[in-house]
Amino acid sequence: MISLRRAIKPIASLRLTVICLGIGMVLVFAATLDQVNLGIHAVEKKYFQSLFVLWRVPGVPFAFIPLPGGYLLGGILLVNLVAAHLTRFKMSWRKSGIFILHLGVALLIVGEICRGLLADETRMVLDEGATKNYSEAQREVELAITDISAAPDRDKVVSIPQRLLKRGGQIQHPALPFTIDVQQFFANSDLQLRSEVPGAPTSPASTGVGVQLHVDPRPRTGKLDEVDIVSAFIEFRATAGSLGTWLVSNGLRDPQSFKFEDHTYQIAIRERRDYKPFSIKLLDFTHERYPGTEIPKDFSSRIVLEHPAEGEQREILIYMNNPLRYGGYSFYQASFANADTTSILQVVKNPAWLVPYFACALVSIGLLVQFSFHLIKFASSRRRS
Repeated sequence: MISLRRAIKPIASLRLTVICLGIGMVLVFAATLDQVNLGIHAVEKKYFQSLFVLWRVPGVPFAFIPLPGGYLLGGILLVNLVAAHLTRFKMSWRKSGIFILHLGVALLIVGEICRGLLADETRMVLDEGATKNYSEAQREVELAITDISAAPDRDKVVSIPQRLLKRGGQIQHPALPFTIDVQQFFANSDLQLRSEVPGAPTSPASTGVGVQLHVDPRPRTGKLDEVDIVSAFIEFRATAGSLGTWLVSNGLRDPQSFKFEDHTYQIAIRERRDYKPFSIKLLDFTHERYPGTEIPKDFSSRIVLEHPAEGEQREILIYMNNPLRYGGYSFYQASFANADTTSILQVVKNPAWLVPYFACALVSIGLLVQFSFHLIKFASSRRRS
């Protein structure tokens, strides 16, 4: 036991704690500066949901400073905290408040790491009177191949995730009678008419609207008011040969279609959908403003939640700071559109959403217990004097 304590003593150093906290302040400062260029989503992934990051110093060309990412920094602090308790702290009732407090801090670190790894954020856009059983990811797409002739009352949809499109090459799916060959993939792009681009090279597309369009690659964006225009040139191949090469993109308004073996297929790149076993119908959306201004005061959505498998149907009001929590999802009133007739709900699935609440409660209890011991000791010494 003594040899183990000696081995982990450098890891338990208070100096290491101070260094990590100082680097954390530098990391937050660098992320704040870079947010102007990258946007909040890209900054979160680059600086806080990573192990390492290269920070480019503003105004200094080719100057990069390596920094530990949020995951690595949080992991080091967690190990440092555990090692400190194994080497420096002795368990006693007088120190119980410190143990509880530090347990809360450790849970905060673990909760944030779990949120970054496990949480999924999408949004549900609902017009008044509309019903949906899915939400959509703003910054992740999928290739949807829809067999609209599979059945008279419903469509058969096969979705290919963005990561497979990005990888390129051939993609096979047991529900499709053909293979997909991803020839080119663009994480962000600009679509222009070929007639407006002098000297544009020949389009890889052999059919569809892609024959008339030129794809210009663009760097990815993480800004709140911008989205990536994801594009790809894909070829469908059957046993008899090629079915054509198509340009698919979320920059195209309408899906494209083709026929194969008496079936009609529609193809389109769309925001990734997360389907749920229940549906939500928007009955009414209300948006209040401060008198004489356009500044939002409050907005709320009156919805009907219907879950046939559970025999549940009830009316619920979602408004600011009062989300709906159901089925492992949290529905927050996020925004609105289309002259106050469209509600936008932020849908968050985070298995570790309760961890921060427990952590903050433990920190509060730890502080209360520790200060109570000191208060009792102070009061006792005053009585003796």
